[in-house]
Amino acid sequence: MKAKITLMVAMMTIVLTAAAMPYTDARNKAMFLSDKMAYELNLTESQFEAVYEINFDYMLNLEDETDLFGYNWEIRNRDLGLVLSDWQRNQYLTSEWFYRPFSCDANGWTLAVNNRYNEGQNFMQQPDVFLSYKGGHNQMDNSFYAGQQFDMPQPMYLGKAN
Repeated sequence: MKAKITLMVAMMTIVLTAAAMPYTDARNKAMFLSDKMAYELNLTESQFEAVYEINFDYMLNLEDETDLFGYNWEIRNRDLGLVLSDWQRNQYLTSEWFYRPFSCDANGWTLAVNNRYNEGQNFMQQPDVFLSYKGGHNQMDNSFYAGQQFDMPQPMYLGKAN
């Protein structure tokens, strides 16, 4: 009997340590990253909500360092490409802290945008979907965002809208 209990405890420990990023952490990190993307890329409200969902799905599915730039990262990039305008996408691709959202060092991996912005420094209010969206739009075959229309901002040059 003790052996069965010990085995069950060991299995539970393995399952819990192999789990993806905790839900609350994923939601908060996705909000922090999406907020900075909204600020720097001049996202509209509809884009901001979609970017939050995309970032949340990506973070919710991170289990280890190999996931940072793997399958879910590819889905994230594809979906962001469907939401952003051409000039926003170009800005996104050249912004290492957005394109590769995590950096790795001896202490593990952290949001790269933390090197640019302090925690708690927010520019936007939480999107409407912050509390209601539970994840699941990140599908490889059929993007949830394909064919959707998003309000697009005017291009920004040298920090000024044209």
